[in-house]
Amino acid sequence: MLLTRDSLPATIADIAALDGLLCRPSQALIDDLRKVDGDIMILGVAGKMGPTLAGLAKAAAPDRRVIGVARFSDPAVKDWLQGRGVETLNCDLLDEAAIKALPKAPNIVFMAGRKFGAEGDLSLTWAMNSHVPALVAQAFAGSRIVAFSTGCVYPFVPVNSKGADEDMAPNPPGEYAQSCVGRERMFEYFSKKHSTPGRLFRLNYAIDMRYGVLHDIASKVLQGKPIDISLGHVNFIWQGDASAQALRCLAHCDTPTSPINVSGHEILAVRDLAAEFGQRFGRAPVLVGKEEPTAWLTDTSQAVKLFGLPIVDAEQLISWTADWVSRSMPSLGKPTKYEVRDGRY
Repeated sequence: MLLTRDSLPATIADIAALDGLLCRPSQALIDDLRKVDGDIMILGVAGKMGPTLAGLAKAAAPDRRVIGVARFSDPAVKDWLQGRGVETLNCDLLDEAAIKALPKAPNIVFMAGRKFGAEGDLSLTWAMNSHVPALVAQAFAGSRIVAFSTGCVYPFVPVNSKGADEDMAPNPPGEYAQSCVGRERMFEYFSKKHSTPGRLFRLNYAIDMRYGVLHDIASKVLQGKPIDISLGHVNFIWQGDASAQALRCLAHCDTPTSPINVSGHEILAVRDLAAEFGQRFGRAPVLVGKEEPTAWLTDTSQAVKLFGLPIVDAEQLISWTADWVSRSMPSLGKPTKYEVRDGRY
């Protein structure tokens, strides 16, 4: 079954149903992948979003080799990927020789990086977020490279604006986001040097039922925990839509590489989201802090022009999340820390 607005379920029953939905391709994704030849290799596939993207790629292009590369510290991730027809290769991406030994796939999706715990070992954060990209960009100079980045590379922008667009110069607070600028610069430098086509995929807040901004807010409302509204506005996107847009970027690469913002097209107030969950749960949210006039927000006009609006809209995501959280369904236990304003994660 193809993913369409009309085919979306009213509720997501369990993890198996969630995985199935996340890995369900749209016709637009299938069509775009047909425009690019060759295997698809995903570097750093074992993170929160990597398995979804790999499984989606295989579902959209079942006759294509899809290869997932990671250290696989959790063997269950490798088993899950192999069960969906994704080949797996163990590799420590800090090992230059190991990177060079990987097959030279024509299509690379780079997802490796370090965010949570970044402040605990800043040298490792910079190594993962800036040094590894330089190694990868040189090893795969002849490939297309879609490199995951973050909307956190931008400075804060007024909440009553459309958000930062791709022409805004990066100038973020905190070393985590600064190291992500380093990641982009490495891919940009080697893309110029080797004429490597690519995209810098500046993603803001992918939503999965098990984690994400909505999961964080809904869980706090249900548990009666305080919700900090100082970073009071967000935009977010269904993880399946974000994964599809990343894969579709392979057919929309630039030489040299260029950034593209990916998120929901709406800017939503945390206060309003909390109130919506409060209404559904029958309890008033506990709000603390003062809404600041700026936030990390992106203008996704370029992505909407290329890909259209996300298939899953904010209203559907709120409904799914409320249902999931109210049933005490599984959580990854990884808060997004969306409310952090100083860039320290």
